[in-house]
Amino acid sequence: MSTDAQGARLHQAFRFALDPARTQRRALAAHCGAARFAFNWGLEQVQASLALREFELCMFGEVRSESLGWSLPELRREWNRSKELVAPWWGEHSKEAYSSGLAALAAALRGWRASRSGERAGAAVGFPRFRKRGRRDSCRFTTGPVRVDDPRHITLPRIGRLRTAEATVALQRRLTAGTARILAATIARDADRWFVAFTCEVDGAVVADNGRRDTVGVDLGVHTLAALSTGELVPSVRPLRREERRTRRLQRTVGRRRKGSARRRRAVGHLARAHRRVASVRRHHLHVLTTRLAQSHGRIVVEDLNVRGMIRSARGTLSQPRRRVRARAGQNRAVLECGFAELRRLLDYKCRWYGSTLVVADRWFPSSRRCSGCGTVRGDLPRRERVFRCGRCSLELDRDLNAARNLVRWAEAHDVAASAVETQNARGEAAAIRPPAGERLEEARTGPGPEPEGITTRGRHRSGLPNVR
Repeated sequence: MSTDAQGARLHQAFRFALDPARTQRRALAAHCGAARFAFNWGLEQVQASLALREFELCMFGEVRSESLGWSLPELRREWNRSKELVAPWWGEHSKEAYSSGLAALAAALRGWRASRSGERAGAAVGFPRFRKRGRRDSCRFTTGPVRVDDPRHITLPRIGRLRTAEATVALQRRLTAGTARILAATIARDADRWFVAFTCEVDGAVVADNGRRDTVGVDLGVHTLAALSTGELVPSVRPLRREERRTRRLQRTVGRRRKGSARRRRAVGHLARAHRRVASVRRHHLHVLTTRLAQSHGRIVVEDLNVRGMIRSARGTLSQPRRRVRARAGQNRAVLECGFAELRRLLDYKCRWYGSTLVVADRWFPSSRRCSGCGTVRGDLPRRERVFRCGRCSLELDRDLNAARNLVRWAEAHDVAASAVETQNARGEAAAIRPPAGERLEEARTGPGPEPEGITTRGRHRSGLPNVR
C-alpha cells in the first residue's frame, strides 16, 4: 500500500454479539419497547394534528390551531409535557430510549416530506407506520455511561454491565490508545440474539493511492455473482436456495400454529433464526469479495443496475397478465438474493478506505450485447445464451466476461480515472458517472419501464396527506 496517506477523523461502527443474562434480556427488550412506544405515541400525535388541520381547512378555509412540529426538539418537548399522563412508568427506563424512538420518527417524517417535495431521489417514501413488537427492535444511546470495560464486558445506561459473546479487543485497543471515541451505542435484536453496535469517531488514514494501476471490470449476475475482466468468475453463494426446504417447512409450521400461542412464538423464533443464518452467510461472502477487490485493484468499474426494473411483478396487471409467472417469480427471488445493492454499498466505502477508485458505468451502456473485441452491438441477447458469439470477428466468450471487459473499455474511453470518489445524487448516494454530453449510447434495454397499471399509493389522500383512521 502506498505511503501517501492523510490523517482524518472517520466514523466507523463496531458490532458485537451480546451474551446477556435472562434479566438483562428483559431489560434490553423493555428499552426497545420504550423506544417503540415513544415512536407510536409521536406518530399518533402527528396524525391527530394533520386530521385537525385538514378539518379546519375544510370547515373554515384556514388553519386556526397550532400544528405539532415534526422536528426532534418539538417532539421531545411535547413528550416531556405529556409523559406523566401517557406513560407514568417512564422512569423505569433510560430517557435515551424515548429520545431514540422520537428521533426515528423525526427522521421518517423528514424523509417522507423530502420524497414528496422532490428533494429526495429514488422511489417514493411512504408515510411512517406504527411499529410492532418483534420487528426491528432497536434502541440507541447517545449519552450516559456508554463504554467498553474489558474485552468481554460493556456498560450501557440503566441496563448496566453486559457480557459480550465476541471479544471487543479491536475497539478497546483504539479506545485505550485514544484513537477512537464512542459517539453512540445501538442495541438491536436479530431473531433470538442481541447485538450492540458502537458508532465511533476514529483516527484513520485516508489512503490517497494503494499503489495499484490496473482497472478491473465487475459484471454482476445471478448465475455468477461477479465476473471479473481478469477472467475470474466468482460463483453465487445463493444461501436462501440452500435453506429453501428448511424455510418452507418452518413457514408451514408457523401457519399451522394458533395465533397468540406459545408454540407459534417458538415456531416464529425457529424461522427467524433460519433467515438470520441466510443473511449472515450472504453478508460474509459479500464482505470477503468487496475487501479483496478494493485492496487488489486500483480502479473498479461496476454497472448501474436497475434492480427495480429487473424484478417487475411476475403476475403483471389485469390488462396485461404475464406468462410463466412461477418461473419469473423464481428469477426475481434469485436477483434479490444476490444483494447487488449491498455489494455496491460495501465497495463504495471500502474503496475510500483502501485507496482505490470506484467507477459506475452508465445504466444504458450495452455491456452484455457489445462485442469486447470489435465493438459490434448485437440486436438481442437472450438470457439462456450464456456464450457471446460475434458474427463480425467470430469472438466466442462467456457473456459475463465479455460484459466485464466492456466495462473496462467504457471507463478508459470516458477517462474517469481522475475521479477519486463517485458523484453524489440528491439522496446522498453514489450516482452513475455519465458520458460526455452529446455522445450517443446504444440502448441496453435494462432501464426502468413504465409503471404497471393498477398500482396505487397506499396511505395517502389525493392531496398528499396520509389517511388518518
